[in-house]
Amino acid sequence: MPNTFRVKTWQKFKELALEKNAKTVIYIIAQSIPSGNYTGLKLILPVECAQYIFTDTAKGDYMRRTEIIIHTNSKGNRFLTDEDVKRFLRTELKIKDLKILSYWTA
Repeated sequence: MPNTFRVKTWQKFKELALEKNAKTVIYIIAQSIPSGNYTGLKLILPVECAQYIFTDTAKGDYMRRTEIIIHTNSKGNRFLTDEDVKRFLRTELKIKDLKILSYWTA
C-alpha cells in the first residue's frame, strides 16, 4: 500500500510532478456545497511507493488555487469541465506523454 501525502499548494504539486517525472495525474471533480455544484477538485499524483493529493475549492468564478474557471448552467448550478482541468494540467506541467485520467474512467 503506498504512502499518501497531502500537498497544500499547487506550486508544490507541480514541483513534485516534475521532480518525480510523473507519468499520470488523476483528477476528481466532486460535488460540493451547495449540493448540485461540481466545484471540488482533487488531483492525485501516483508515483512509486507514494501518492500525492492536492485539493482545490471554489472562490467566486474560479478555483481558489489553480484559478480554473467555474461554469454556470441555465439552472444556476456551477461546475468544472473535464476539458478545462485537462487543459490546465497540460499547460502547467508540460510533461511529454502525461496521462491525465478522470478517477471515474481510470
